[in-house]
Amino acid sequence: MKCDWIDDYCLAKKGAEMDYKEEWQAYRYMIRGKMFAMRGGDKESKPIITVKLLPEFGARLREEYEAIVPGYYMNKLHWNSLYLESAVSEKVLMAMLDQGYELVLHSLSKKVQQEISG
Repeated sequence: MKCDWIDDYCLAKKGAEMDYKEEWQAYRYMIRGKMFAMRGGDKESKPIITVKLLPEFGARLREEYEAIVPGYYMNKLHWNSLYLESAVSEKVLMAMLDQGYELVLHSLSKKVQQEISG
């Protein structure tokens, strides 16, 4: 999978921001400091993206795709990692990123959600 579109896709979402966490060697995608996705590498430097998902959706994806595994160095119930050099479609990753964004957005206060929605 090509990865050059991921930054633009995530940052096009209202209120989304990105930073680079040096000690993790990873790019983080956040809303008001709350992370919905992180792109970096595993212990063997294989490129992965880790996304916050509903537990049942994450479990279903892990059953369907070998390249989607429990979140690398994250809570295994709520986070799932996708190996970016796999054959998983961009459409699947987009669905994952959309859900991660929505989960974090809806965890924020109604006031903050309204500020972001504008």
